[in-house]
Amino acid sequence: MPRRPRLILPNVPLHLIQRGNNRQVCFVADEDYRFYLDWLKEYADKTGCRIHAYVLMTNHVHLLLSSPTSDAAGALMKALGQRYVQYFNRTYRRSGTLWEGRFRSCLTQQERYLLACQRYIELNPVRAGMVEHPGEYRWSSYRANAQGEDNPLIQPHELFLALGQGVEARQAAYRELFRYELEPGVVDEIRKATNGNFALGDARFGEQIAAVLGRRVLRGKAGRPRKSRDADTGDLL
Repeated sequence: MPRRPRLILPNVPLHLIQRGNNRQVCFVADEDYRFYLDWLKEYADKTGCRIHAYVLMTNHVHLLLSSPTSDAAGALMKALGQRYVQYFNRTYRRSGTLWEGRFRSCLTQQERYLLACQRYIELNPVRAGMVEHPGEYRWSSYRANAQGEDNPLIQPHELFLALGQGVEARQAAYRELFRYELEPGVVDEIRKATNGNFALGDARFGEQIAAVLGRRVLRGKAGRPRKSRDADTGDLL
């Protein structure tokens, strides 16, 4: 069965996941995380992609970015993935693939889902039971977005900038969002859209994207309700 083409449009935020093959560990030492982030910055600059949020988990990566062209995000991930695999194999004296095939992604409706998607990404370590608060986890964008930690990789989205007048006001407003857990239904929507390569948004957003791309972009209505868990791996993401 042929793969569904990715849904990518210029300047429409894209949430993507890159997983380790067979759930294998992709980051072992602190240096691994640092090299990955350094190279992410390098290739984001080269391709013109703007990184709004990220988290590096032990065996997978989440990014929220805006791509200036339809092929920039793919170029970024290809170059980054190849370079990191070469480094990882050389460092840990292994060979073969590291990533689970192609990255998975979903176009994200800005007004309704962008900030929810940022929270989803930065709350990953909390959902996984690694930390109690996202600020305790070093390998995410939370400290930059919510606490003002210097991070040249992050380029805030316009909706984030609209949270308040001035840096401190925006950060305070963003931190306030984390006082409340994401609703399970929203988490489920983000997971299913990303894993299925669908658009994450309401019917109007889906119609707009479908009109541009000329194909269906929203998930069909399921015949029976399903539990909110990753259908492919069963993992908490």
